[in-house]
Amino acid sequence: MIPIHELLNKIRWNSEFGKGTFEIGYFDRVAQKIMRVSFKNILLEKGNHATFQLMDANGELLTIPFHRVREVYKDGELIWNRPH
Repeated sequence: MIPIHELLNKIRWNSEFGKGTFEIGYFDRVAQKIMRVSFKNILLEKGNHATFQLMDANGELLTIPFHRVREVYKDGELIWNRPH
């Protein structure tokens, strides 16, 4: 299985693979469920293999560890998942 940071970089930088609509499913510890967010709404810091950031519905910037990413969808189809 490809590491999640490598898959996210592939989506970001491989123009052919990156065509389509991507969503990231991460485990939210407060809600105790997987939350799906558009790849367009996450911020990836170059060289950071530990976390990404996203703006939540309340306008707060959240830092999410990559180990909490459980699923990646392309055009609504599951293309990557981490065993729970």
